Amino acid sequence: MILKRTLATLMILLALCLTTGIQPAAAGKGKVELAYVEWDCATASTHVVQVVLQDLGYDVEVIPVAAAAMWQSIASGDADGMVTAWLPTTHGHYLKRFKDKIVDLGKNLHGTRIGLVVPAYVTIDSIADLKANARKFANKVIGIDPGAGLMSKTETVMKEYGLGKMNLVEGSGATMAAALQDAIKNREWIVVTGWTPHWKFARWELKYLDDPKGIYGGDEYISTMVRKGLKEDLPEVYAVLDSFSWTPKDIATVMIMNRQEGASPEASARKWVDEHQDLVKKWLP
Repeated sequence: MILKRTLATLMILLALCLTTGIQPAAAGKGKVELAYVEWDCATASTHVVQVVLQDLGYDVEVIPVAAAAMWQSIASGDADGMVTAWLPTTHGHYLKRFKDKIVDLGKNLHGTRIGLVVPAYVTIDSIADLKANARKFANKVIGIDPGAGLMSKTETVMKEYGLGKMNLVEGSGATMAAALQDAIKNREWIVVTGWTPHWKFARWELKYLDDPKGIYGGDEYISTMVRKGLKEDLPEVYAVLDSFSWTPKDIATVMIMNRQEGASPEASARKWVDEHQDLVKKWLP
């Protein structure tokens, strides 16, 4: 009798769902772990993918780590994937080290760039001019977290351009942006490690210093990397990560949303996903 009543109740609930349009809650499909570095671009892309996978019924955890740890976590299988591998220059040394232990799903964003950035009012235009003007920059290049590929590349740049009297200041993306803001407010000269896409280019008039030696390389791209075995373990997740691709305009929109007062990466990602369903559907298997 109890079994019959239970079945009857389930049939009634199913009928209500069909007649009212209410969808039953999706059953949990498993846990997914995405690693990322807390750069503005990586935060934006990782949380967007998190929302998309959550909508498919997965329990998605996003794990902020240093760049080296991000690559290591994919190679060891401790994390399932990342959508923020800067190539061929910034993270090139990590790819060389781990390429046999990870799966490269290819580019998800074109048109990125790294280099040294100054406010537009600074009257030099080349890295080659930094040495003669080091004192105007307080003998400092304002950097980000020490594990970033951009920092190791900048160390090479400073050596090759004879900038031994200048110090590369370690910090984070946030401290770099704060230093840039203070300098611009006082119209002081400052040089920072920079990359595109980044919200700072929408907020202030900035320019890259020319790199005549070509050490920073040309245009870069961002790729998706996943652990070995993900395709077999979670084929739907693998398919989404394999299809994920967007434009600098898309990611800049999310980054700017994240800069608004009271914003959170999760809320911004949810809003962007809800407003761009035509693109999101192209990522779905």
